[in-house]
Amino acid sequence: MYLSIFLQAGAATSSWTTPIMMGGMILVFYFFMIRPQAKKAKDQKKFVAEMQKGDKIVTIAGIHGTINKVNDDGTLLLETSPGSYMKIERSTISMEWTANVNKVAGVDVKK
Repeated sequence: MYLSIFLQAGAATSSWTTPIMMGGMILVFYFFMIRPQAKKAKDQKKFVAEMQKGDKIVTIAGIHGTINKVNDDGTLLLETSPGSYMKIERSTISMEWTANVNKVAGVDVKK
């Protein structure tokens, strides 16, 4: 008889702790996974939108160069070596690699 009362009290306690624990896990997941990725995507979009002629960049594929011309159709003319040009999409620019290259070169990266 005492055992059944104890088990019933334990069941009532767990009915409240389960939703609280699930809510806590969702909050942790949001603050450690979703929010940082959304911020990173926003910063990448801003970085790509503010590129201009003369900026030193690195593509996702690892191609280093200097922007020679910014086209209206979402492409860039990238000078990879003197007199050698490539037409690339804006979306292929890597913000992290570009920041690291410019840090080594002593150039300020726009924030």
